[in-house]
Amino acid sequence: MPKNKTHSGTSKRFKVTGSGKVRRLQAGRKSGAAFASAPTTGSRKKHRRNAGMVELEKSDVKRVKKMLGI
Repeated sequence: MPKNKTHSGTSKRFKVTGSGKVRRLQAGRKSGAAFASAPTTGSRKKHRRNAGMVELEKSDVKRVKKMLGI
């Protein structure tokens, strides 16, 4: 029986907690500099609100776990 390979892109984007929950980075965090003066980059408040990890939606858990080889 061949082994399952972990999808490298998925392993960079998702983390599994000790209890088996899947966490992802909050959307909208990566675009724009957090503290730049240009009006299109967003405020400090917006970047603080989008900070950190959030739990993955129930409908996506099965697919992501399969790609992680769990």
